[in-house]
Amino acid sequence: MAELIPLTPASAPTPPAAPARPRRPEWLKARAPSGENYADVHRLMREKGLHTVCEEARCPNIGECWNHRTATFLLLGDTCTRGCRYCAIGKGKPQPIDEAEPERVADSVAHLRLKFAVLTSVNRDDVPDGGAHIFARTIELIRARVPECKVEVLIPDFDGNWDALATVLAARPDVLNHNIETVPRIFRRFRPRATFPQSVELLARARAFDPALVTKSGMMVGAGETNAEVLEVMDALRSVDVNVLTIGQYLAPDSSYWPVDRYVTPAEFAMFKDEALRRGFRHVESGPLVRSSYNAHTHVGASQH
Repeated sequence: MAELIPLTPASAPTPPAAPARPRRPEWLKARAPSGENYADVHRLMREKGLHTVCEEARCPNIGECWNHRTATFLLLGDTCTRGCRYCAIGKGKPQPIDEAEPERVADSVAHLRLKFAVLTSVNRDDVPDGGAHIFARTIELIRARVPECKVEVLIPDFDGNWDALATVLAARPDVLNHNIETVPRIFRRFRPRATFPQSVELLARARAFDPALVTKSGMMVGAGETNAEVLEVMDALRSVDVNVLTIGQYLAPDSSYWPVDRYVTPAEFAMFKDEALRRGFRHVESGPLVRSSYNAHTHVGASQH
């Protein structure tokens, strides 16, 4: 019988190395937030007990946007009922909905003298309407306090509750945004509890509700999709007459999230923009640091022609 030789540290097989994460390129570096306007917006959010997706989702453009005195208000608290694998917003059991939140948001819009406000939210699958009435009430109060202010809503899918969608649409936002996020092949792993067809249907229903409404969607690239699949998503969005498209680089908040597959080059982002415009989108933001609300104040005007 052959002699068994014990494995020593020197002779033990080396476990396979984990795939190396791609190194972040120079074009993905953003300036650290600073400036007087940034400090003022930050102070106001704390005083009013409000949340912004700029902070919760660790947006790389927070300094630029806040210094332009624009911010995306995060409604319905800061805890999401879903476990999407790409999102840095806190997950778990949220606090009860704060019915006074719309008043504070409208006060903040008035204080900041905004001409364009973006409202988004966590998912609130714990309440029947997903928080749709808070969106509607916030729109109404902003219109009452700052009549000249345009309002974009970036809404969740309300778990397919189309009555909830109608509640938001009846408040007449200027832009209805719902992000598709990624391609069908990886959608359910990337966004558990959501489906690609349901998101497309939401955008179709918004268009049917108001043919003049500006509709918008966004996606992240570099999460494992192919460029051909990105073009197929564009076709799906154009099939329901979405007007505005945003495309940005997916950046994992940390190693516990869905991994970055690759860093998409600026040349590819330029190609995406050309392809999207060729397909009939009226306005396209496509670049490494683009996020859904980036330059949102320019989208409503650019898409109405």
